[in-house]
Amino acid sequence: MRLFREHVLSPIGTILLVSDGEALHALDFEDFESRALRLLQRYHGPCELVPGRIAGVAERIAAYFAGELTALAAIPVKTGGSEFQRRVWCALRVIPAGSTMSYGHLAAEIGMPTASRAVGLANGANPVALVIPCHRVIGANGRLTGYGGGLWRKAWLLQHEGGTAAGPLRSKAA
Repeated sequence: MRLFREHVLSPIGTILLVSDGEALHALDFEDFESRALRLLQRYHGPCELVPGRIAGVAERIAAYFAGELTALAAIPVKTGGSEFQRRVWCALRVIPAGSTMSYGHLAAEIGMPTASRAVGLANGANPVALVIPCHRVIGANGRLTGYGGGLWRKAWLLQHEGGTAAGPLRSKAA
């Protein structure tokens, strides 16, 4: 499979984008590029990555960081992964900016209330960070837990979205 690779600058580091020209296959931070490439190979098999501009995605990322928090919602993704992982990732895309949800609550949202650990593993295997907003999932106690791009980025993203980096679960509408 031949995919296009682009790097874009952001306030929290350079971002790696990988696309087939129609959908985003990977988005991760440059300092975690090896993780992104491992996930890409796991979900899509061997890939040839060639430099190229990925139409519209860099502009949407810039708009998100400029405060247009819904700018990433329309970016099409092609994640691969298991059926369970895709269910989790789909549910993540429904969490609005400025809101957080616990792993247990997310498990209940997908109809598997006892699967919070599995939800956490799927969350950690998300190949398209930001667009699939895994940073919006926090521990049941309201504390930040793991994030593939580093906890400091998770805290920054939640603050950027008007959410809370620690404390009780809350919705921006609450």
